[in-house]
Amino acid sequence: MLHRIETAAPLAIFILLLFGCQAPSDEQQKAGSRTEEIAETLNLPDSVFFWRDVSPILYQNCTPCHHKNGAGPFELISYNDVKKRTKTIRLAVADGYMPPWPADPSYRHFKGEKVLTPAEKGTLLKWISQGAPEGELPREIPEPKTVINEELGEPDLILSFPDTVQIPGKNLDQFKLAKIAFDLPYDTLLRAIQFKPGNRQLIHHVNGHMLNYNFDKKQNPKEGEWVLNAEKINSIEAYRKMKLANDLGAYPPLRVSAFNYLPGVEPVNYPDGIGTVHIKRKGAFMLNTLHYGPSAIDTFDLSEIHLYFAEKPPERNLRELQMGTLGITPITPDFVIYADSICEFETRYRVKEDISVLTVNPHMHLLGKSFKAYASSGNGSDTIPLVHIPKWDFRWQYFYTFEKMVRIPKGYEIVVEAEFDNTMDNPFNPFSPPKTIRTAGENMKTTDEMFQFFVDYVPYRDGDENIEL
Repeated sequence: MLHRIETAAPLAIFILLLFGCQAPSDEQQKAGSRTEEIAETLNLPDSVFFWRDVSPILYQNCTPCHHKNGAGPFELISYNDVKKRTKTIRLAVADGYMPPWPADPSYRHFKGEKVLTPAEKGTLLKWISQGAPEGELPREIPEPKTVINEELGEPDLILSFPDTVQIPGKNLDQFKLAKIAFDLPYDTLLRAIQFKPGNRQLIHHVNGHMLNYNFDKKQNPKEGEWVLNAEKINSIEAYRKMKLANDLGAYPPLRVSAFNYLPGVEPVNYPDGIGTVHIKRKGAFMLNTLHYGPSAIDTFDLSEIHLYFAEKPPERNLRELQMGTLGITPITPDFVIYADSICEFETRYRVKEDISVLTVNPHMHLLGKSFKAYASSGNGSDTIPLVHIPKWDFRWQYFYTFEKMVRIPKGYEIVVEAEFDNTMDNPFNPFSPPKTIRTAGENMKTTDEMFQFFVDYVPYRDGDENIEL
């Protein structure tokens, strides 16, 4: 049976404080003033300059999206690029909206983390308050960090969208389901899968799953519709229209989260010998969901999926643990989020062997409020922090890869705790007035709710704690 396919109601979620041109609100101005007051208490230089003090901060945290071919709507590379955006940067830094990183860095650090320290925030704000001086140009211009993935090299195969996706200019978020089928010369292995957005300005996130067909069970994986409006179709109908079943009517296993995309996030590329993906010659990638941000004009997208082949089978296959909704662990209490209430739930899994965790992925929908996961010895002697998201935001759903593998010993319990806010105080609540929400099974819409935790791991070996990811 296929895992869930989500559909979504229109969401009037305007993502961009940073992208917009609106005048700052009183609250934003107050936040900026408070942050600047804090900045004055830090041990900062009397004078702050762009090249010496500011560019290293921007080039590490901002330019991965804000470069010529990046997901950001403008560049933050040159001095002139940055100076003309100082008002916007001030608001984004004071509000804490940019760079987007929902996980609490004081709880656990991750690979690719983009978080401004108090000193970095103070440096940016002090530079702006001093009139944004350029300072002396260095002999060697520093190299800004951009997400173009040179380390992956050239892709071995590019799968293009069969056609363009039309995006109407309704100033609303758009959610699509898409099937990108393939028919390769032979079965093989993948070391990495990379989603390359065609419309970088509008694609907000993509969850990509993979179907593998036995060669003699599916004549043509490309038959059926390839893109559907997720706001107007349920999962059962989507399966039928896309003809995902094999020729005998059975559904093949679905590899959940074969790849994922968020602006500024690099594809997972684990060390040699770990986690390569078996791909059969006939199959399809399911994009669930393909999320486009609001657009004021009619436009389109033509994206690609880049495949990178592996030279040899992995020594250790990556395994996935799915907890909570549609997973192997129950949710307690029963997963009912009552109207006008803030409800708390948890789910637990006892580890059956020593494991090394590489990546974790929390998942909730619009009512999510906070999320925490950790492993516990059970007797209070040891707690291993995994991830903490104190302020859940449906728009930024990262797959968090640890800096080094995290060992969880046999017998420890993985504990996941979450809060859901089903009140009018939640600006993302899709219902007004709020209504009681229950899990809708596999036929899921974004206006339903989920509580999930995915753990990618391999069996533990001595020394795994020292392997950098």
